[in-house]
Order: sequence, then structure tokens, then C-alpha cells
Amino acid sequence: MDATTRSAAGAMAAPVTTQRIGVVGVGRIGRMHAELLARRVPGAAVAALYDADAETARSIGAQLGVPVAASVEDVLTSADVDAVAICTSTATHAELIVQSARAGKAIFCEKPVSLDLAEVDRALGAVDDAGVPFQIGFNRRFDPAHQSVRDAVAAGAIGEPHLVRITSRDPEPPPMSYVRGSGGIFLDMTIHDFDMARYVAGSEVVEVFARGAVRVDPEFAQAGDVDTAMVMLVHENGCLTSIDNSRRAIYGYDQRVEVFGSDGMAASENELAHSGLVRTSEGTREAPLRWFYLERYTASYIREWEAFVAALSDGDTPPVTTVDARAPLVLGLAAWRSLREGRPVPVEEVATA
Repeated sequence: MDATTRSAAGAMAAPVTTQRIGVVGVGRIGRMHAELLARRVPGAAVAALYDADAETARSIGAQLGVPVAASVEDVLTSADVDAVAICTSTATHAELIVQSARAGKAIFCEKPVSLDLAEVDRALGAVDDAGVPFQIGFNRRFDPAHQSVRDAVAAGAIGEPHLVRITSRDPEPPPMSYVRGSGGIFLDMTIHDFDMARYVAGSEVVEVFARGAVRVDPEFAQAGDVDTAMVMLVHENGCLTSIDNSRRAIYGYDQRVEVFGSDGMAASENELAHSGLVRTSEGTREAPLRWFYLERYTASYIREWEAFVAALSDGDTPPVTTVDARAPLVLGLAAWRSLREGRPVPVEEVATA
């Protein structure tokens, strides 16, 4: 089903496999994915795109020069589509995964699969039954700085990991209309950090203890949510992880990871808007942090697509699997139970419920 192209070196060059991807949902995140696939990911092409808002789909299709499908079914049944990128609202992910799997398409899905664990299991069961490649969109694994931390741990460079510290703070809260349907801070925001903890520690989590407060905007309480949180995780290997979250860091997008081990530590720091600085007798001034997650993580989004495309081309299993799609959601549900009941929650209590 793969299309084949030849490089600009001429007809005698070796063929390069192009993965033809249908993008379903071209809101803010879907549009970014479509643009990257069309322009910045070698070996990938946008075969078609679809959005429930037909005018949005037509506009983006025209900008990118790619065909617009009349329906999701047209994307899934097209012989010109090798893989489907599911970038719609969370509530639609599980059913689209099921439909894509039954259509025999490889699947890339933005996180999370669902806010409901039974729906997650239904969708991922369909993937397993169909045997199609699947990757969940935890893009931060592909950030070069965060990956360097994981690589140092995996290589044994810092010895046995003892402590992980993850800071994730947004520059400003999302709209309340979004918050009300997001599943709350642990399923929307901290879910990335749950995945990062498993990734850098190299060990699954067995217990979750969470605390939360409303320190930014009283409307979070009205939505049944918190805007400030701290979580402690206990890993199978004995490592401890602490995560701190805030919905508003007035100085910018604050994203840091550190692993402390028996032989040293590895860490990733924040990216600044640029590397210029000014030094005077009054001190040093440097650029502010990047403000928006699409600015901070552009490289990681490109690299996650490169990994997915390479896996499809080589016939390998994509690097972020169905196991990785399920585990962070379980941790998020455990965090909510911990917060509401005021106690540490064993992960198996939620995972097997």
C-alpha cells in the first residue's frame, strides 16, 4: 500500500518509501500535525484530511495543497491512505481507533485515547485484534533534552535512579470551556508527566499519592478541578518521582526533568526564546522562556513523526505503544482517587478495576 518516490538525485537513485497519512481533525493540534507531515517530515505525505468543520478543512487543504475528504469513512477506506492521524477531540478517539483498526490502517493518535478506562481497553483491544501499528502522541519523549536524560539513565551513566523530579507549568490557564471537558488536570496536563516518569525512570509505577489546590482561578473549583498539584509516584524499582504542576507560571512555559542517581544526576532545563543576554553592573538579563507549547516542543513533534514513519517503513513496532497509551491514564485516574480520598492509591487498584 506504500507509495514510492525517487529522490531528486535522479531516476537511478534508490526508492524512498513514503507513508501516506490521512489526518482526521485539523483544529489547532491537527493543523500543526498536517503542516509538519506535509512540509517537514521526510518520508511522509498528507494523503487526505478531514474535519467536521468543512470550511476549516477546505482552508487548510488549500494552504497545504492536499485533498479534503468528504467524510471519515472516505479517509479510512481510501487505498491512498496508509496510516491515520487521529487529532480530533478526546471523546471521539476511541471509536476512531476502532474504525481505523478494522480498516487495516496504521494509527497515530493524540493523547489520551479516552478519559474512560473501559473505552481505552475497547480501542486498544481492536488494535491488538487487527495487528495494526499504533503510536500514542506523547511527544515529549522525543524532545532532545528530555531524551538525553532518559538515555543517561538507560546507559547507567548516573547509576541506579533514586529520585525523579518533574516540573510542568503552563504560562496561562486554558479556557474554562476546555477545562470542563478535559478530565481535569491529572488527565489533561499531568498525563504527560506520568508518561515522562515511566520513560526516564525506566520503571513502571506501583503507587500514586496526589494533592491539589485552587490557587490560580476559583472557576477551576466550580469545574470540579484544581489548578495547582503535586504528585508522588513510587516505581517498581524503588525510585521515587515528584511532579509539580501549575496552570499559570507568569514567567513562561516551565518544563524541567531531573533524575538523581547513585552515581550522579541528569537533567533537562528550560528553553529560552533566544540565547542572547546582557550583562551590566546591575546583573545579567536574558531572554524569557518560550511561551507556548507548540514553540517549545516543535522539534519533538517532528521527531515523533519521524519515528512513526521509520517504524512503518521498516516494519517495526512504533516506539510509543498501546501499553504506553494505557498506563498514564491509569496513573491519572489513581491521582484523582488519591486526591479525593486523601490516601496513597496502589496502581493495581485502578488498573484492574
